[in-house]
Amino acid sequence: MKNTFVMLGTAIVLAMQVGAAPAQDKKTLAIVVKGLDNPFFEQINLGCQKWMSENKDSEFECLYTGPASSADEAGEVQIVDDLLTKGVAAIAISPSNAPAMANRIRQIAPSVPVMTIDADFLAEDRDLRKTYLGTDNYLMGVKMAEEAAKLKPDGGTVCLQLGNVAADNINARAQGFRDTAGGEKDIDRLSGQNGWTEIEGCPVFTNDQADLANQQMADTFIANPDLDAFILVGGWAQFAPQAYTQVTDQVMDKLKSKDLVIIAGDTLPPQTKAFREGRSHAQVGQRPFEMGYRGPDVMIQLINNESVEDPLYTGLDVCNQEDPGFCAEN
Repeated sequence: MKNTFVMLGTAIVLAMQVGAAPAQDKKTLAIVVKGLDNPFFEQINLGCQKWMSENKDSEFECLYTGPASSADEAGEVQIVDDLLTKGVAAIAISPSNAPAMANRIRQIAPSVPVMTIDADFLAEDRDLRKTYLGTDNYLMGVKMAEEAAKLKPDGGTVCLQLGNVAADNINARAQGFRDTAGGEKDIDRLSGQNGWTEIEGCPVFTNDQADLANQQMADTFIANPDLDAFILVGGWAQFAPQAYTQVTDQVMDKLKSKDLVIIAGDTLPPQTKAFREGRSHAQVGQRPFEMGYRGPDVMIQLINNESVEDPLYTGLDVCNQEDPGFCAEN
């Protein structure tokens, strides 16, 4: 399914906030994301809405919500708490702070099915949820490292840009990148393995904020003029196209010559446009629309005590200069 980029702040998102009146006699299947300010999660909302349009006669409704800001980890925990207290049939959570969210779920001990979507709990807390629906995040990091290695076969200096410190999905991607780039398992930090070295001051953490992500990129490029690779483990900077264009304008000569390479996560339309303009060399995309579209059906299966695989992976789309693939037209 093709992603359709829709800006946040639409009436439909506002209508789906916690506290909005549910459809009469409908049981609620709640999807709680890290923040409504991130266009990646809007794709999950579109999938949720597509499911709703195709299941008008269902006894269930799909409710998409989350804190206004992706930086509001406590707010996300409170929303989950409120939903479970208020009463939902099942809930799918993308935890921003995985340990904090798991701790609250353990305290509440809800009787309804809990699953994770997009981001998982830490391994020691996965007994709290029935399944995970989303990206194989370690594999996503592997793919990013493979793309970097094609462009820089001898390695080089690299900066990883991450999200929230306690986000399990982002940390899994970083681990996949480091292990693959370095050729060893469980690398905490690249320090020369296979020629790759993480520069001082990196990784940087965006807290899922696009403006901060772009400022970090600009600062890193200025402070490290000989940097070989910058890895956007998530697509944050590219979610603000104008700012990302301004930042990459400053290094376009290096990007064209491949002295500096940029590998980025996700393939939303502003990102694929940046890729086509040469502002990144590869994009490794998730499938958030599919997450939102499949989520309600998985929750219904859990409600009915049906057997559900764990995990449920939604796949990846890789675009590079040799094979632009998905990014060529979207």
